[in-house]
Amino acid sequence: MLGHHYTRSFLETAVASVNAGCNLELSYGMRNNVFMHIPQALAMGNITLQMLRDRVRPLFYTRMRLGEFDPPAMNPYSSLDLSVVQSPEHRNLSLEAAVKSFVLLKNVRGTLPLRAQDLSGQRLAVVGPFADNPRVLFGDYAPVPEPQYIYTPRRGLKMLGFNVSFTAGCSKPRCQQYSRAELVRVVGAADVVLVCLGTGVDVETEARDRSDLSLPGHQLELLQDAVQ
Repeated sequence: MLGHHYTRSFLETAVASVNAGCNLELSYGMRNNVFMHIPQALAMGNITLQMLRDRVRPLFYTRMRLGEFDPPAMNPYSSLDLSVVQSPEHRNLSLEAAVKSFVLLKNVRGTLPLRAQDLSGQRLAVVGPFADNPRVLFGDYAPVPEPQYIYTPRRGLKMLGFNVSFTAGCSKPRCQQYSRAELVRVVGAADVVLVCLGTGVDVETEARDRSDLSLPGHQLELLQDAVQ
């Protein structure tokens, strides 16, 4: 509300929020949280103690139902470690979920799926800033992944036994510096080309909106060069 000029200070924002029924502030990483001004608002009489109790009650009721205050021994999840979370059974389930969540917008002449037996002896080129950069493959609010469990397009195709060549063309999604000569060299020697483009959290995320849907930087140029 402060950023939209609805209020003029964090104190006013806290008062307006609590009065409106808001009882939870998303403030991770902020040095000066809005709701830290609630004690001042209470002392000034801008909010009442009963109102504050009414706002807090459902929060702690929910936390208690979730077991946050239970002894660790009562929590069945406290004993789970990576040997369970990353077990073959759970990893296979994650793989199944990932495969079933793909959205195929167009499949001209049945190009997909790519099968190793159908491409025997052929050369694949994987290009673009998203082709082999694990850091850019995860969106906003994603957990911090374990590097050994990240499979980029390049890594995944090489594991399937494909003859894969690679160039990023540009190292970051903003694609400000583009190496056209290297891209043309790699693509020109390939029978099948996979171009991996996108935005990522470096370009767009919460509070970082874009004014258009164009590919960032030289990415469109990279795609056009690969097609030509």
